[in-house]
Amino acid sequence: QVQLVESGGGLVQPGGSLRLSCAASGTFFSIRAMGWYRQAPGKERELVATITSGGRINYAEVVKGRFTISMDNAKNTVYLQMNSLKPEDTAVYRCNVLSSYGLNYWGQGTQVTVSS
Repeated sequence: QVQLVESGGGLVQPGGSLRLSCAASGTFFSIRAMGWYRQAPGKERELVATITSGGRINYAEVVKGRFTISMDNAKNTVYLQMNSLKPEDTAVYRCNVLSSYGLNYWGQGTQVTVSS
């Protein structure tokens, strides 16, 4: 059983910052990649950023230069530093883990609201 525990969401004013974290625990062989996805009301889920265990990073174009993803392999934890937040970043952010066996695991989601 794999558990993903997310934290760090909340309400922030435009231009502000938040840091999300997601810790994976449980029985799984090894992690191939971790990432963050988001879904705003009435919209499809979209990729925000992913990082492989080898450090390869991918960002959605709309967050490049504002968001930074990082991973602590020893702690099986992924972080998302979000700066210069905009109202359009408002969404439920969910953590994803891809295991070495190709299985996907999802966190419960954390709400990020950017509003004045």
